[in-house]
Amino acid sequence: MKLIMHWFGESDTVRLDQIRQVPCLVGVGSDFEDIPIGELWSLERLETLRERVESFGLTLEVIESIPVHETIKVGLPERDRFIETFARSIENMGKAGIKTLCYNFMPVLGWMRTDLRKSLPDGSFVSAYSYSDILKYDVSQGFEARTAWRSALSGDVFQEAVNQYAHIGEDEMHENYAYFLRCIVPVAESAGVFLAVHPDDPPWSMFGIPRIVKDAESIQRILDVVDSPHHGITFCTGSLGAALSNDLPAMVRQFAGRINFVHMRNVMVTGDKEFYEVAHPSECGSIDMAAVMAALVEIGYTGPARPDHGRAIWGETIGRVGYGLYDRALGAMYLHGLYQGIRQAKAV
Repeated sequence: MKLIMHWFGESDTVRLDQIRQVPCLVGVGSDFEDIPIGELWSLERLETLRERVESFGLTLEVIESIPVHETIKVGLPERDRFIETFARSIENMGKAGIKTLCYNFMPVLGWMRTDLRKSLPDGSFVSAYSYSDILKYDVSQGFEARTAWRSALSGDVFQEAVNQYAHIGEDEMHENYAYFLRCIVPVAESAGVFLAVHPDDPPWSMFGIPRIVKDAESIQRILDVVDSPHHGITFCTGSLGAALSNDLPAMVRQFAGRINFVHMRNVMVTGDKEFYEVAHPSECGSIDMAAVMAALVEIGYTGPARPDHGRAIWGETIGRVGYGLYDRALGAMYLHGLYQGIRQAKAV
């Protein structure tokens, strides 16, 4: 397993020289936030990014992520030109020597929280989600401070986007995704790039918008569209673990050979569609991280993995919620210790 950390580029408050100082980390996942959705990711920019990362003795393991244009998700006629551009970006990744693409198929909303600064008893701060708060939320306010999206959504823009899905259910959404996959998976195979779709976060519908990457059944249905190791998933414990009905170790075993990237973080589930993020260790939340790691060792997973969202601790100034250095570094070392310990125990 190759432990990495997400790096948002030169605008990140976390620097590459700091990431290099975390002894278990071998590389990073990164992206370009300035490229408009639907435009080409050029070979030149991808190579420049890779070279910048490598100049610090790290490797660029993953692109996180090239956004999927909304016309593809809705299934509009103009989707073909955006699929073509997405395919060319995958080809450029292959030429640049970047082998894994994490992306998502979440409509309109990226990951969503209702509280971005929940205080924990230890004095740290985390993000939280409350379904009851969602029911009370006035969408006319927009969502500038609610998500990790690339840009804010005003109330009018959000409502217009939601209206596109008024007559689209989960089956229609799945078919639109299947159309996309049948176009891009052969390209990824030729380019030597491994696709890794990220689960919906949280793994349930919001504001009447369908979400289709949320549990073992829906993920298996997606993987069955194209049977190829280049079409796989990002196994995110925090996203999937927000629903206690998801048996994470069993899902790891079920998707053996199709897990192309791993995000590991812990959440405390306090009720139906109610949770908040916590530190990575198993005893801190509702997810048995050791059991998930043991399942990953059991299936022989050796690809990239990273500590996902961390707490705000020790007074650190964080540019993006969940993406400070300190707690993610602690999480990385915890995961490294789990991995080493489980592998050594298995070898005895």
